[in-house]
Amino acid sequence: MTDLSVNIAGVTFKNPIIAASGAFGFGREYNKLYPISSLGGIALKGTTLHERAGNNVPRIAETPSGMLNSVGLQNPGIKHFISEDLPWLEQQDTVLILNVAGSQIEDYAAVAEMVSETPVDMVELNISCPNVKEGGVAFGTSCESAANITKAVRRVCKKPLTVKLSPNVTSISEIALAVESEGADAVSLINTILGMRIDIKTKRPILKNNVGGLSGPAVFPVAVRMVWEVSHKVKIPVIGMGGIAKWEDAVEMMQAGASAVQIGTALFTDPFAALKIIDGLEGYCQNNRIEKISDITKTVEAW
Repeated sequence: MTDLSVNIAGVTFKNPIIAASGAFGFGREYNKLYPISSLGGIALKGTTLHERAGNNVPRIAETPSGMLNSVGLQNPGIKHFISEDLPWLEQQDTVLILNVAGSQIEDYAAVAEMVSETPVDMVELNISCPNVKEGGVAFGTSCESAANITKAVRRVCKKPLTVKLSPNVTSISEIALAVESEGADAVSLINTILGMRIDIKTKRPILKNNVGGLSGPAVFPVAVRMVWEVSHKVKIPVIGMGGIAKWEDAVEMMQAGASAVQIGTALFTDPFAALKIIDGLEGYCQNNRIEKISDITKTVEAW
């Protein structure tokens, strides 16, 4: 039997497949279809200090080989999560990663500090959010701002910390190095690529927010390239995501440099996609006599 377990920043995942934040909620709906304990982990819905209603509809638009979303981090807030959702989640026998979001550094730090006293296993810092104190520019678009928010959260966060990187930058490797230098235990990438669709009849954007994040198979080659680049720059583990829809994609992403992968948009078209990928990975390893799944990480041989 192949050992599918992986270790990231001291946290052991039974397999390298993690449900991506924003695509899995807090897991209750999927648990009606299959035990979510089958997954290596869950990156939980992006959670803020206070409840957020999200953006106005329409906030989802279908695109070729993907989708645009501008949901706007709709969530019940950290106190509700801790009191209402976490008691159920901690009984599900899977790694819990809380995706933390906010509009200012102080909010991120407050949520991370509260989470530090809970059974959550890891914190994932979503730095693609706009910084209201800096005119709405996303935290993750410059080395300085990415480093500053990582430093502030690291100071109060007792949990292993991964920083989720935005692809909407000039050099994602430099951003990765910046957060590593301020104490990030891992990086996860990529977040969605900024995109737009227009209704040619009304001459208006399809999304009420005008623009949204592109995800799905369309972004996969970009994600593979960025994971490859970052994994050769940083010393910390990389969690890969972006358009993974089948086990072959997961193998490719891990060969590029990912220690584990997150599955998001694929779950909307096939709720069982993550389980199929786990089965496919095990079969791949057995067919190729690979004893540990972690042995395939960062094995690509560039020309």
